[in-house]
Amino acid sequence: MCLSIPSQVVQLHPEDNCVTVDTLGVQRRVSCMLLEEPLNIGDYVLLHIGFVMSKIDQEEAQASLESFRQMVALMPNQDILPC
Repeated sequence: MCLSIPSQVVQLHPEDNCVTVDTLGVQRRVSCMLLEEPLNIGDYVLLHIGFVMSKIDQEEAQASLESFRQMVALMPNQDILPC
């Protein structure tokens, strides 16, 4: 099963069709090669294995992030793997 966590675009890299996203405080550069629509700083996206799969609205992103936080809060600390 795959899990996509919403991430917010914080920097654009048009020279190689990438963006830097923030995922729960962790920033990483990811590819936009699979997305046709343009992205802007502040947009929310869903990622899968380093690729932006889709753009989502802020309300959907916040609801998903809250659900993720609730799941993590229920897990014993030893079950949480570092990123």
